[in-house]
Amino acid sequence: MKVIASLIFPLILVLLCEVNGQRRRPPKKRVTPPPVEPVEPTDLPPPLPPGPPSIFPDCPRECFCPPDFPSALYCDSRNLRKVPLIPPRIHYLYLQNNFIDELPEESFKNATELKWINLDNNRIKKVDKRVLDKLESLVFLYMEKNHLKEIPGNLPPNLEQLRLSRNRISRIATGAFHKLEHLLLLDLHNNELNDAVFNKNTFKGLKNLMQLNLARNILKKMPLGIPTAVHQLFLDKNNITDIPNNYFKDFPNLAFLRLNHNSLTDKGLPKNSFNISNLLVLHLAHNKLTNVPYISPKLEHLYLNDNSIKTINGTEICPTSLFTFQEPSSDLDNVPHLRYLRLDGNHLKPPIPLDLMMCFRLLQSVIF
Repeated sequence: MKVIASLIFPLILVLLCEVNGQRRRPPKKRVTPPPVEPVEPTDLPPPLPPGPPSIFPDCPRECFCPPDFPSALYCDSRNLRKVPLIPPRIHYLYLQNNFIDELPEESFKNATELKWINLDNNRIKKVDKRVLDKLESLVFLYMEKNHLKEIPGNLPPNLEQLRLSRNRISRIATGAFHKLEHLLLLDLHNNELNDAVFNKNTFKGLKNLMQLNLARNILKKMPLGIPTAVHQLFLDKNNITDIPNNYFKDFPNLAFLRLNHNSLTDKGLPKNSFNISNLLVLHLAHNKLTNVPYISPKLEHLYLNDNSIKTINGTEICPTSLFTFQEPSSDLDNVPHLRYLRLDGNHLKPPIPLDLMMCFRLLQSVIF
């Protein structure tokens, strides 16, 4: 026991000395981590250094004024927080991919001849109406991927294209479009528009609108007040369940209609929902249909993929009686114009019904 004690005692002394030594050591200073840089909502290149002096003395130093294109000003992708002073000679202004959050009146006070402004991918929440009041020559306004919550007011009357997709728009003020009789394209996809936003006067003034994009909003019903002159209507990725009877009866020019990724059912489609005189392309993919809807004689492209269709009867869906063109010499101008039909992603089994091919004799591609 004495031998064991003589061995353990020195070991205890060593341990005690180490503990005491640790206690006497000065505490380590806590390293304060560097402040975290704010995370920007977009991935942009580092800011460009000022370039060489421009041949144009009024060219903002942070922008580029091409010598061979004196009416253009390139201020895009330069990490700008503010809009520089725009020279009066500029017609085409590129400010996309920056961090601009407002459009000050001072920056645009001399830019009354602007025809094209690209402000995509910034942080703009609101547009001062005094800025737009002076831009009477503006034809194209691009403000996609910003933070807008409503349609800007006092839009210039000569606008032909207005692109406001990927914002946070949930409100359209009364009379927002009443001066825009020259507008041809209105893009509002990927916003927060619901059924309550739309009434018979929402789009009043858009007499010549050709393309309207309302895809990726939160609609459950077909919107009211769609301009009857429209040629292309996009309503993909909403939650629309039905189409009111005769909804499209006053759309003589509608040629392209997209309703993919909604909740349409057979019950929600009146028999002649798509009996539209000039409809050429109809997208109904990714819905809940179990039957093929009415096919207009002039329709050329029909997308019905990824529904719940189990059977297809060519005789029943044929818009023209098969007996009217049984003879080989029959006039092909009078047969249905369908050329492309997509039916994959349903519950159909091959082969393709013979009466389907007999009816739609101009079919060039069927994905079954």
